[in-house]
Amino acid sequence: MTGKVTLIGAGPGDAGLLTIKGQKALLEAEVVVYDRLVGEDVLSLIPKNAEMIDVGKESSNHKVSQERINEILAEKALEGKNTVRLKGGDCFLFGRGGEELELLAEKNIPFEVIPGITSALSVPAYAGIPVTHRDFVSSVHIITGHQKKNEPIKIDFESCVKCGGTLVFLMGVANMPQIMEGLMEYGMNPDMPCAVIENGTRPEQRKVTATIGTIVDKAEKAEIKSPAIIIVGEVCTLNERFDWFTNLPLKGRKVIVTRPKERQGTVSEKLSALGASVVQCPCIKTVSLVDNEMMLKILQEIGSHDWIVFTSPAGVKAVFDKFRESRLDARALSGRKIAVIGKATGEELEQYGIYADLMPETYTGKNLGEMLAEKAEPNEKVLLLRAVKGAPEITAELEKAGLSYNDLGVYETVYSLNEEDGEKITSLVNSSQIDYVTFTSASTVIAFSAVTDCTTGRFTAVCIGEKTRQCAEKHGMKTITAGEATVDSLVQCIVDDAGKRGN
Repeated sequence: MTGKVTLIGAGPGDAGLLTIKGQKALLEAEVVVYDRLVGEDVLSLIPKNAEMIDVGKESSNHKVSQERINEILAEKALEGKNTVRLKGGDCFLFGRGGEELELLAEKNIPFEVIPGITSALSVPAYAGIPVTHRDFVSSVHIITGHQKKNEPIKIDFESCVKCGGTLVFLMGVANMPQIMEGLMEYGMNPDMPCAVIENGTRPEQRKVTATIGTIVDKAEKAEIKSPAIIIVGEVCTLNERFDWFTNLPLKGRKVIVTRPKERQGTVSEKLSALGASVVQCPCIKTVSLVDNEMMLKILQEIGSHDWIVFTSPAGVKAVFDKFRESRLDARALSGRKIAVIGKATGEELEQYGIYADLMPETYTGKNLGEMLAEKAEPNEKVLLLRAVKGAPEITAELEKAGLSYNDLGVYETVYSLNEEDGEKITSLVNSSQIDYVTFTSASTVIAFSAVTDCTTGRFTAVCIGEKTRQCAEKHGMKTITAGEATVDSLVQCIVDDAGKRGN
């Protein structure tokens, strides 16, 4: 059976600008053919088992020819694969999407096109420049500033000048001198406002503003490089007044997030929304012990316990995965009292329609153990559902109170950062490109330190919990600690510290 090819416009770089329909199609892909302008955050959404083909298109350096790309799409579809062509911006706006459909149509291969948000509109918005404004202009004109190698630039400068609207040039950095000369030659005032925006919508975004008579020199001094767009028009004068992106509190800060991949989303999204450049570096992963016979036996007898205790979202997921796999009935929890350590664990439990009876204000094992010792009756039995080799703080308090308990490991934490990834991270840190590394547990500190040479003091370790802080300092890191054991508190800790440092 012939597969289907879906052309997806990935947007300008910010993963949040990928459309919902585009993301859904990407998650169903078996093969993804992508190029240079697709952001790393978008690429991270590709399923692990999907074949990824980098065709690496950039100006004057096409790793794979357009003809070969067309053939790859057809070949993969004819193999029966659900194939995605992932392109920066929009597929049909100077994206050669039409050319890629020609061969598919010729071979009667089914295809779909999912439009993307073009950089011509989104990048100016991230730079505080509305491309139309009632007080300035009522039209916008999008022009390619790129031409075939060794051919003169093909722009109708006379029409550009006469139209009187905002001009947006895509792929025009290399030809900026010719573009500005052409506009002035056909009568545009050299004092016409102009802006060049590099890496638009990404944390690394940079902006240079000037006039068409001075922009070339200013852009060269700033070493502006592709990908960048050029905007010409009176609306450029609004850029400082409307610039919301540059003023984000974490703009220019680079943060490594070490949480397990399945738990990274929230913290990474919050940091990105505040302007940070986030490097995802999952140092550990949690593995459910689905084949554990002891676990099955105790869960089958879960109703014999009075208190059920979850210490992490991973523990909740592992238990309910086992319930589902073994066809155990969740009604066995009826009448049991449920205790959790923190807000995230409680929220994970709520996904299964269960609400915790007990949660300490301070999210630590010691505090939970003390509360259990206070609330539980002497004859009540406690079941701890947590990681293998869990910390002793909870059980110490239960033993002190003389309470009977079962301590069941339902998942284990394993290190997931390999040497190659460790070398990349070490390189980033040693080149002073990293400002903060987040650690949510001592195990993330240990895993990170095991494969990186990152105790040089060039970054600040941002820790959740005293135990994590102590572990980080033991490994030679300078630290700051979140006020509470929550993602929001962790993020605020970084914002506060960055504010103290200033630029």
